Amino acid sequence: MTTFTTERTSEPVPLERAATARARRRGLLGRDGIEGALLLAPANSVHTLGMRFPIDVAYLDRTSRVLAVRTMRPGRVGLPRPRARAVLEAEAGAMERWGVQRGARVAVQDG
Repeated sequence: MTTFTTERTSEPVPLERAATARARRRGLLGRDGIEGALLLAPANSVHTLGMRFPIDVAYLDRTSRVLAVRTMRPGRVGLPRPRARAVLEAEAGAMERWGVQRGARVAVQDG
């Protein structure tokens, strides 16, 4: 199972990777929720057109440092983040619970 942590995460968070272009385009569309988070890489923007629930979005730079965290309601289009290389998506409210905030570094562990 793949997980991620930050300096403020008390325990590892389950993580899915969207590694193909098709998986990145689909993201969380068609789902009613997610256990943990979804990592879209490479990516620098997302949309919530057709989504069923609001999501938290964390934009990560090339060193996996969080550039910004936003909550997006369904039916929105996010602006591209020029320095972002990956995007972490989760259900709204999850990023705050996990301590994912601007400046935090996300560490992914495969296992």
